[in-house]
Amino acid sequence: MSNTEPVDTTTPSHHSRTVLVGFLGAIVRRMGNWMPIAGTVELLGQFGLDQSSVRTGVFRLKQRGWLIPDRREGTRGYSLTAEALESLADGDKIIWHARQPADLSDGWCVVNFSVPESTRGKRNQLRAHLSSLGFGNISSAVWIAPARMSPAAEHAIGELDLMRHCAVFVGDYVAGQDLRTMVHTCWDLKGIDHRYREFIDRHEDEAHVLERSGVIDGQHAFVSYLAVIDHWRKLPFSDPGLPRELLPDDWAAPAAGALFEKLVALLEGRALAHAASYWPTATASRVGPVAQAVR
Repeated sequence: MSNTEPVDTTTPSHHSRTVLVGFLGAIVRRMGNWMPIAGTVELLGQFGLDQSSVRTGVFRLKQRGWLIPDRREGTRGYSLTAEALESLADGDKIIWHARQPADLSDGWCVVNFSVPESTRGKRNQLRAHLSSLGFGNISSAVWIAPARMSPAAEHAIGELDLMRHCAVFVGDYVAGQDLRTMVHTCWDLKGIDHRYREFIDRHEDEAHVLERSGVIDGQHAFVSYLAVIDHWRKLPFSDPGLPRELLPDDWAAPAAGALFEKLVALLEGRALAHAASYWPTATASRVGPVAQAVR
């Protein structure tokens, strides 16, 4: 599963996989890109995932080329592959740095494609890729996003080897349908805003409690940190960072982003310190102050 793909979390198996990807990105990379399998099972058990779900998720990520077996200091574990690190880094650009509103004067990227029926599987993949990049849908074969998304669109098209069936344009809006109306038609802005508000409703009270608390328990910090990341990481992918003047006045994304950053600042250090205690002592000590620091 790519870190940049939208994830369906309606089933336990999907949920365990998205939590595991969040764990790899937020914890394992900070621990030297390696994880002990027994420690991982214990930690994710604290989050509520059973051993079978964790091991199944690890097996599937191994099949996808994200993990390779790597025994260290007599401890069975897995290392992140170059493919995993690249995918996680791509996701970082969106997850950890919520898209800022695009400048309206920069224009738009429009993707048009005509993929033959013989390769309809790739056609469906392309639609999914464009959607995960935050493109809006004008029609089944015409997609639009702020101009800055053109390199990402070209990359997605190139990966599927569909460039000969596509045309990518970058230009200005000149005339015609009201731009604000078009934006509301191409994107589910109400749905996106609702999900941001759900994030605020679910986590705002805890942020206030944590700010007032003198001491945050390590296990609580770890579980809360992983829960916040798991909830947040799906939100920015549906939000292309549309120009602010085209969005509702009470658009909830800025407030949700600020809350996410506050929770990360409150929880991250203690969560990493708690996780480090499940790594072999020598390995954890070599990771250094990044994993041990408590904010």
